[in-house]
Amino acid sequence: MKLPVVLHKDPESVYGVTVPDIPGCFSSGATFGQALDNVKEALALHFEGLVADGDPLPTASDIDAHVHNPDFKGGVWAVVEFDVTPYFGRSVRFNATLPEVLLERIDARVRSDQRYRSRSGFLATAALRELHE
Repeated sequence: MKLPVVLHKDPESVYGVTVPDIPGCFSSGATFGQALDNVKEALALHFEGLVADGDPLPTASDIDAHVHNPDFKGGVWAVVEFDVTPYFGRSVRFNATLPEVLLERIDARVRSDQRYRSRSGFLATAALRELHE
């Protein structure tokens, strides 16, 4: 899931990171890069809490949905990639039939893109993207 985040920095302070689509989820870091890395840890903890409480998992909006919000005025926008599949519960094996050429294209993408660890990871990401739309 690609989540928009907004970073703020006041003089003599660290970078603060807010995740607009997930109220209460925020983080910080001494550098811009460290702040972006740290927000992934905050997201993991937040999602673990949602799962433990039986609450629904949030979805991501486009930055455009938040950019005019006065709470985020003066911030720098970024997008953080966060794997939400571990929070959907245990994996279930199923059988699927796909055209050979499509399967070959999926396998080639999995080999060339480290985001996808397997065919299943690719298909889960594609399904989440489709369901989000």
